[in-house]
Amino acid sequence: MNLNLLSWIIFLPVIGLVVIALMPKQGERTVKWVALVAALAAFILSIAVFWMFDRSSASIGLMQFEEKIPWIPAINSYYHLGVDGLSLPLVILMTFLGVVSVLVSWKIQLKPKQYFMWILLLESSISGVFCSLDLILFFLFWELELIPMFFLISIWGSGRKEYAAYKYLIYTLVGSAFMLAGILCTYFITHTFDISALAGIQISSSFIPLSVLFFLLMVGFAIKLPVFPLHTWLPDAHTNAPTAASVILAGALLKMGGYGMIRVCVSMLPQVAVQYAPIMCTLAVIGIIYGAAVTIRQTDLKRLIAYSSVSHMGYVLLGIFALNQVSLVGASLQMFSHGVITGLLFAMVGLVYDKTHTRDINNLSGLARQMPVIAVVFSLAGLASLGLPGTAGFAAEFITFAGSFASVTIAGMKIFTLIAVIGVVITSGYILWMIQRVFYGYPLEKYNGVGDADNVEMVSTFSFVAVIMAVGIYPAMLSNVINMGIIPIAKLIGI
Repeated sequence: MNLNLLSWIIFLPVIGLVVIALMPKQGERTVKWVALVAALAAFILSIAVFWMFDRSSASIGLMQFEEKIPWIPAINSYYHLGVDGLSLPLVILMTFLGVVSVLVSWKIQLKPKQYFMWILLLESSISGVFCSLDLILFFLFWELELIPMFFLISIWGSGRKEYAAYKYLIYTLVGSAFMLAGILCTYFITHTFDISALAGIQISSSFIPLSVLFFLLMVGFAIKLPVFPLHTWLPDAHTNAPTAASVILAGALLKMGGYGMIRVCVSMLPQVAVQYAPIMCTLAVIGIIYGAAVTIRQTDLKRLIAYSSVSHMGYVLLGIFALNQVSLVGASLQMFSHGVITGLLFAMVGLVYDKTHTRDINNLSGLARQMPVIAVVFSLAGLASLGLPGTAGFAAEFITFAGSFASVTIAGMKIFTLIAVIGVVITSGYILWMIQRVFYGYPLEKYNGVGDADNVEMVSTFSFVAVIMAVGIYPAMLSNVINMGIIPIAKLIGI
């Protein structure tokens, strides 16, 4: 019996949005609870889908919980949803971040009604991207995400918020224009938008060179990931966005780029991916080292974590274009682990800013005495980011490096991997230096009396810690599921 669980996961936040829209302005506290219930319901359903997911060998290569309804018959487009081992962890990640984003926004004062409506729409659109199996539907959800993120940054952000919002919008729209051209070319060649079907056919064309088609699709995903040198929108967006938007932006929105590369570019055009993999791996290594080096020089906490994301998403790009089954599993696990680790880091920066009213590292010192809970959780998040064994960061990075080093699909992968590992060393330096300066330096009198995390804040942050430690201690809970989605892609590549 099909209960349309994926549709419920996608549209429960929209239902919450509609309820909030119909509420009177006086019910600000109720607005928060409605948003929390809607986000929590979607998360519980995603866990139910994960629990019911068929992990037997007979289900490898099959989409599960499929929903397929004729949508635009004239162009053979369907409302087509489904998940496999690649997309399901990302759906869980987004719904989890949706709940946490509501909790970290509990004290929002500026236009709370509109704020929580945009948060819920953002969750719905990103979840839709991960569940879509029709390229038109995929693109619709991809574009829908732009609207709430733009308004969240431009209205509830800080600093140069309008500049950051428009820069984000322009970059993403340019990438989307290339992607739409690629989607239309794909349709003209194959006469279908079905992502599952496209991954199972040999695409050949006299209409457009396949390498051009590959890069048309790739540009949109590369901007979103982001790939060096298309990354410059990210530090501005992160630095000026409100805390919840930064959590979702780092935690799930960037993963749309990596997911699209695997699901669309590599699956549809595997031989073209092999052809251009050395270029992509070169860009990955540059992004890893460049992002880590620039991070060291940052004095704004949010900007520091933003540039660290550029570096860490380079690991994802390296794992994808090493085109090895293990490296692809590692890249997918890295997307999940980076989502929860960096989401926690941004949540903790938000707490530090709320208590001290500054993000300037040079003006922060000795905060561990005043806010011990925040100091401990922030330190745990930092250690997970640098890949401490027992955390999700270590599991993801180790699998990615092991797979890319062993790859024989692409020449020179051992060199690429060894250079990329240098990024881990640099990460250890800037993370430990940042934690020491902010929390364990000489206490400043001006911060005497600042508060620690309250009960709501502890619930949200401890939830992150639980996921990070659970995946770090037992990564097979996700890697075994992810592998089921990667195996058919690896067969297409011929490995």
